[in-house]
Amino acid sequence: MTSEDELDPDDMPTIPIPARRVVTTFDAASRHERLENKPLPIRFIRRLVITGFGMWIHISSAIGKQLNWRPSVEPYVGYGTDDYSRLICRTVYAPARSEPGRLVRGLRAMLMVPAPATHVRIAIDAAPLTTVQIGSSEAYDRVDHGRDRSGETIISDVSGYLDLVAERRLEPGIHTVSYQVAHRKPVASQLFTIAPGTPIGVISDVDDTIMVTQAPSPLRAAYNLLLLNPKKRGSVPGMGVLFNKIADMFPQAPFFYLSTSPWNVESSIRNFIADQGFPRGPLLLRDLDPRPKTFIPSGVQHKLEFAEQLMGDFPDMRFILIGDDGQKDPTTYATIARRYPGRVLAIGIRQLSPREYSPLGTVAGLTATQPMPVTDVPVFTGTTGSNLMKTMLPYLAKFQ
Repeated sequence: MTSEDELDPDDMPTIPIPARRVVTTFDAASRHERLENKPLPIRFIRRLVITGFGMWIHISSAIGKQLNWRPSVEPYVGYGTDDYSRLICRTVYAPARSEPGRLVRGLRAMLMVPAPATHVRIAIDAAPLTTVQIGSSEAYDRVDHGRDRSGETIISDVSGYLDLVAERRLEPGIHTVSYQVAHRKPVASQLFTIAPGTPIGVISDVDDTIMVTQAPSPLRAAYNLLLLNPKKRGSVPGMGVLFNKIADMFPQAPFFYLSTSPWNVESSIRNFIADQGFPRGPLLLRDLDPRPKTFIPSGVQHKLEFAEQLMGDFPDMRFILIGDDGQKDPTTYATIARRYPGRVLAIGIRQLSPREYSPLGTVAGLTATQPMPVTDVPVFTGTTGSNLMKTMLPYLAKFQ
């Protein structure tokens, strides 16, 4: 990184916060998912897709520049411990009068043009971050020492993403992160800092767990994601009440929301959570840009990556896992429970109806419920939040 003269000067405090680029959600490569471990035909096809996506970024960026669009920052909600914070944002090309982070339809959000290699100035509660960038995550593990230097800004990657760890002790609560690029006003997002020793946290799926998306039906899911007015998204009956009762039982418990939806629609999900009265918390979404090392992460891989990251970030915390049986959540959550014995307090699974799986589900006599995997962790099931409350809440009350 290096400071960029075009950035407008401000009155930020002079005591910097050390920060470092991390290898986490956007380029973490498990042994089974690495591209070189795939069969030759799959490697060839994926290389073509990656190359094609890179060409699209180059062409769309050139078009954006011709339209006099400028880099802008899409800020995402971060989280942290008392020692460090995880910050995620994305730089994209946008018209001069655009409003970053505002609610837009999914189709428009999906057409965002990434602004790669953009200098971003970041501050937490008005205290600036100093950064050290070591190499490029898109360079197949090669380290680019030419970019290994510190300064006032950090450079976004080839898809416009920044995934950082800021090393600073913060008081528990909600803090403000400010992002600024040249010729733009600063934009802000929330940072949830979790108190040390917090005993219990909640990890919840979004799609068809709290928000009706009908993910198992591709056509309906595509319509809901791309064309439906975000303000008209429906909440799964009773889930808001369930979540708020859990929040009342465990006032310090953080809520982490997982979704296989892309970061492009983060503002839509964030506004849904606020409008429907769910406990607020960080969103952990999926990157749909092809990774050079692991391609596009599957839904299961995505959830496992983030769950393992949270387990590492909060080693003394036990988690309540809530999901649905439409996207392999029962199997995924059982895998987490096996990998981390004693760390999962309970699993809640919302069961989809046959019609939610397919418009012809009830006619064809299809069954929606996936078999629940064997696990030592109590698993509670129900078609609505009200059903889950009847059995899940009495069990959780033992841990108050």
